[in-house]
Amino acid sequence: MASECEGKSSWPELVGVEGEVAAETIKRENPCITTVDILLEGTPVTRDYIITRVRVWVDEKGIVTKVPIIG
Repeated sequence: MASECEGKSSWPELVGVEGEVAAETIKRENPCITTVDILLEGTPVTRDYIITRVRVWVDEKGIVTKVPIIG
């Protein structure tokens, strides 16, 4: 596996969008991403960095609250 994932690495335009829509957009815009986790704000997560993962943080209504980035 390459040490860097080519393509888009952050999606600031998705803040305020529904989490499921954001996840599909991320997968479409960077085929290197194999895992998109939609997580409720405050959910505990591991601190590891995975080049093929993006975490999408949402509020209780399912709306993206933070810029999704690779990691």
